[in-house]
Amino acid sequence: MSFGARVEIRLDALKHNFDVLKGAVPGSRMMVAVKANAYGHGLVTVARTLSAADAFAVARLSEAVLLRQAGITQTIVLLGGVSNRDELSVALAHHCAVVIHSEYQLELLEAAETRPDYIWLKIDTGMNRLGIRIEDAGAVVVRLRRLGCDSNLGLMTHFANADDVNDPTSTQQLQRFRTIAEPFGGDVSVANSAAMLGWQTQIKTLGSWNSAGEIWSRPGLALYGVSPLASATAADLDLRPVMQFGSTLIAVKSVRQGEAVGYGGHWLAPQDSVLGIVAAGYGDGYSRFLPSGTPMRVNGRQVPLAGVISMDLCAVDLGPNARDVVGDPVILWGESLPVEEVAQFASTTAYPLLTGVRDREKPLT
Repeated sequence: MSFGARVEIRLDALKHNFDVLKGAVPGSRMMVAVKANAYGHGLVTVARTLSAADAFAVARLSEAVLLRQAGITQTIVLLGGVSNRDELSVALAHHCAVVIHSEYQLELLEAAETRPDYIWLKIDTGMNRLGIRIEDAGAVVVRLRRLGCDSNLGLMTHFANADDVNDPTSTQQLQRFRTIAEPFGGDVSVANSAAMLGWQTQIKTLGSWNSAGEIWSRPGLALYGVSPLASATAADLDLRPVMQFGSTLIAVKSVRQGEAVGYGGHWLAPQDSVLGIVAAGYGDGYSRFLPSGTPMRVNGRQVPLAGVISMDLCAVDLGPNARDVVGDPVILWGESLPVEEVAQFASTTAYPLLTGVRDREKPLT
C-alpha cells in the first residue's frame, strides 16, 4: 500500500443528500448536475448511484458520451449546448437534450434536418452569462415551435446570487422569467442547489402559474454535501460530505524556534515544535493557494499547515508535544473538516477545491 493522498467517495451520503434535496422541492423533477467529473466525485459512479434522478446535466459533450458508454439511460442535458454541426450530430446520436442559449445555436438547429429529443431554451434574466435576452425570448419560442419543437421544449434560467438569501436579485430574476414562462405553459427549470434550499417559498410559486408543465430542479453542489448558502453550514441543512480527501504522515521531525520551513522559507517556527510531512500537494489537487494556518486533522485534532505546499508534499505543525508517527492518517477535508471551511483560507469556494482533486493512488500490482 502507498502513503499518497487518496479520495474516498461515500455513496450513502450522496443518496442521503439527494433525498434531502428532493424533499426540499416536493413534486419537482431532478436534473442532477454531474459536470466536471461530478464536481470531482466521479462522473459515472455518481450517475450510477443516483438512478432515481430524472436527468443528468453536463457541461461538455464528452461527458455525455462517457455516460452513454457507461450505460446511463436517463436524459442527459448539455448545459452549454453545441457549437457546430458535428457536435449536434454527436448529441443527436447519443439522444441528448440540448440547451439553446444564442442566436447562432438557434440558426444551427434551424439548418439541421433532425431535431434533438428535447430542447431547453435558456433565458438570461440578469446573470449576463449564457442565455437569450428576455425581450427576445418570445420570438425565439415562436421560431422553435415552427421547427416542431413544442411538447419537447422547456425554458430555463440561472440565478446569479441565490447563495445570499437576503439579496433581492433572485426574486427579481424570477419575476422577469415569469413574464415569458407563464404564457409559455410548459416545463421550466430555475432552481440550482442554493435556490432549492434558500428560496423554497419563491420556487413553490412556480406551480401556481405553470400548471401546464413540469418543474425541474438542478441540484449540484449540495448533492455533494456542501452548503450552497452563505448563511448556513452543510450540517444546518442536513447535508453530509460525500468526499473524504486524506493522506498520511510520511515523516515526523523536530523543528527549532525560528527555523524556516518549505520553499521560500515563508513560515518560521514560532516555537520548538514537531513537524509532520504529509504526502499531499498540488499534484493531488491540494491547492497551492492554501496558506499557512489552513487546518488539517491528525489523530482527531486540528493542526495548521506550515509553509508553502509542494507538488507532492506539505507540512503541518503538530505541536511541541506531538506523539504522531509515520503512517498516521491525515484528513485534508471531509466529514470532520468541511471543505467550505478549508476554502475560506484561500479566499475561494468549495468548487475549485473539489473539482481540482486528482486521485493519483492506484492499486499496486
